[in-house]
Amino acid sequence: MNIAILGWGSLIWDLEILAPHVEGDWQMATGPRLPMEFSRISPKRKMGLVVCLDPEAGVACETHVIRSVRVDIHAAVDDLAARERAPLARIGAWHNSGIAQGRMPTVVGQVEKWCGAHGWAGAVWTDLEPNFHAYTERAFDVDAAVAYLKTLDGENLSEAVNYIDSAPAQTRTPLREALKGDVWWQRTLQEQADNNRNT
Repeated sequence: MNIAILGWGSLIWDLEILAPHVEGDWQMATGPRLPMEFSRISPKRKMGLVVCLDPEAGVACETHVIRSVRVDIHAAVDDLAARERAPLARIGAWHNSGIAQGRMPTVVGQVEKWCGAHGWAGAVWTDLEPNFHAYTERAFDVDAAVAYLKTLDGENLSEAVNYIDSAPAQTRTPLREALKGDVWWQRTLQEQADNNRNT
């Protein structure tokens, strides 16, 4: 009755209150490839951009897997919802007992196929939606996202930089790839690294 927890963002480096409910280490790049982009503005992350499942702006990226200690899929959903401060309806889940929930049927199907191929009874994942347009009244694209990041300063910018820079290397989204060649972003990264060394 093994249940997998799928991750791709801050869960990888900060299990937080989920830590007592998992066992073993993250199995990096072993999960299903799912569509993702940094198209969610997160109040929890000081209004920085965070990665989420996005079937429109996102591209398929490798996900990562850690084992839940739970044998009940509902308990695993509760654990992840508590860590994400998310409603239960925004935790995706598939289980061979007949449970299947998520915003995107294609993602649920991909997870089901992956579970069957790798011997997992089920899996749970964060299913928070993109909300860039809701906050900015602009459709998400790379230029709009960079423009938004440039409006941030102080702790907000620092958090945004830390989050995007800390995301797993496998999260190769259009925004992240574009930032590699963005002079402002690279300068900001260096300034933050210098500040961290001096404090």
